Formats: sequence, structure tokens, C-alpha cells
Amino acid sequence: MPSRPFHILLVCTGNTCRSPMAEVIARQLIGESGRNLSVSSAGTAAMDGDEASPEAVVAMAAQGLDLERHRARQLTADLAQKADVIWAMTGAHAAAAMRLAPNAKPERLDPARDIPDPFGRSLEVYEDTAEAIREALSLRLRKIEK
Repeated sequence: MPSRPFHILLVCTGNTCRSPMAEVIARQLIGESGRNLSVSSAGTAAMDGDEASPEAVVAMAAQGLDLERHRARQLTADLAQKADVIWAMTGAHAAAAMRLAPNAKPERLDPARDIPDPFGRSLEVYEDTAEAIREALSLRLRKIEK
């Protein structure tokens, strides 16, 4: 019987832009690696059921990734505690996850900087955000031993 996948939780504010983009990008990268990893996303101030922003959907479709069926969900203590690692888009998101699950030790996805929120900005900003997320995920995923 295969062991439980190592689970990555990606966190942003509304779970309609950055973390859903990160989720589908991570799934693509994980699929290419064949590793036993799973990924999900949530938001610190998400409205459960909200759709991904139209610009996020378009930016991901340009990369062959589907966000059409994504629905936002609120970050909860249960989600945070079940994750093996939590990668947050900003230090504030990491702090919010830490308050919910002190043993989780969340970190910023990009340890060097916050990934700014593209919400309400142009498609080009979403594309730039997606590229920053892809770069950070590529580095992070290489460091996971499982």
C-alpha cells in the first residue's frame, strides 16, 4: 500500500489569484517529477466558493493549466495542521497560518520576498506573478526530500 503523499498547502489572502495559480503550477511540476506529493490552497480571508479571478484563469490557460473549476476556501486550523509544509505568499499569510497551527511552521513561498497580490491589476501583472510563483515553486520542490 503506498504511503500518504507529502502534502503542500499554499496560502494567500482570498484564494482567488496567487495560491490557486501556485496550486495548478505545483501540480504541473509535481506531475512532471513523478514524486509522491499532493498540493492544495486556501486563503486567510477567503470567501468559500468564490471563483478564481478571470485574469488568473486566463494567465493559467495560457500555460495549459485549468483554473475554471477552482473554488476558494478559507484557511482553517484543520487544513494547516494536516499539511506537511505551508508555503505562504507573504510573511503576513505565514503569520496567520502560524496563529491557526503553531506547530505548522509556515514559510513564505519565496524566502527572499513577498509575492505581491495581482488582484485588480492587468493580465500582464498576473503573468509576471505566475512566473515568480513558478520560479519559487521550482526551487522549493527541488529541496523536498520525499
